[in-house]
Amino acid sequence: MTKTTHSFIKAINHVRHFIKKDKQEVILNNACSPYKIAPYFQHNPPYLLSHRGGMYERPEHTQLAFDHSQQLGLTGFEIDIRLTKDEHVVVFHDSDVDRTTNGSGLVCQHTLEELLRLDAGYHFKDMDGNKPYKRHPKAKIITLAKLLKQYPNQLINIDIKDDPKSLVGQIAAERLYEVIMEHHAQQRVLVTSFHKKQIERFNQLHHNKIATGASQAEVTEGIIKLFLGFPYLYKGQAHTFQMPLSHRGISLISVKLINWLNSKNIFTGYYGVNRLDLMDELVEKGVHTIVTDRPTIAHQFLYDKNDTSN
Repeated sequence: MTKTTHSFIKAINHVRHFIKKDKQEVILNNACSPYKIAPYFQHNPPYLLSHRGGMYERPEHTQLAFDHSQQLGLTGFEIDIRLTKDEHVVVFHDSDVDRTTNGSGLVCQHTLEELLRLDAGYHFKDMDGNKPYKRHPKAKIITLAKLLKQYPNQLINIDIKDDPKSLVGQIAAERLYEVIMEHHAQQRVLVTSFHKKQIERFNQLHHNKIATGASQAEVTEGIIKLFLGFPYLYKGQAHTFQMPLSHRGISLISVKLINWLNSKNIFTGYYGVNRLDLMDELVEKGVHTIVTDRPTIAHQFLYDKNDTSN
């Protein structure tokens, strides 16, 4: 046996020992310290959340959309937040205001006062191609503070959009935490972000008081480890995986994935669910949260569910 071969075999055995040891530690830790269910998740499932308030039916992220969603009986909203030039937290998705309003430029380059003057229904078109909410008084950008105050009975999934490296992104998690605590909303919000750094920053602030979701990187890590046969190597502390229905043409609707997450008290959520039959399928497979652009479809799902149970 050559020296190189011996070193290679030694390295392989070291990896095997590490995996075995790591597996034993994870099993022991899981046996002694199971994932704690956050207050946000202590309501009856399934959760039906309107994506940006239901962006296919009303101008996204406006009072028009949120009122519509609440009236249809959904559990709550999935929203995005960004910081203004004067560090207010506003409910907004894009980095700039061009697509959804009659304004232009980056959100972070406008003051709150400037943003509130914009028409957030300016570009919205209904199914017939009409613009019924142009210049509507309720088609305005809304602050997170106002949203929390105006809809006290709605659960809210808050997604931090600002890049953690940007000037506003560096303080976004802190400002979000302050608004949540000011409105005593820690038990009815879930904080998520595609940016792992934003989740890490937020977790340092709330000390397990608020539910958080896995970042895109953490979701990917968990899925890869599960399907490579090493699910015990996943050590994330997220309360939920919020996922698209597919990624690069590959379906992410997997019973194996759903069951694994449920076994760890990590709640499974899918967004972009806009068909009634798909809502039925996902709930039957054990999915906890459905995020839809079509609140009326979710309302029909609730109606059918209640009709069946009676």
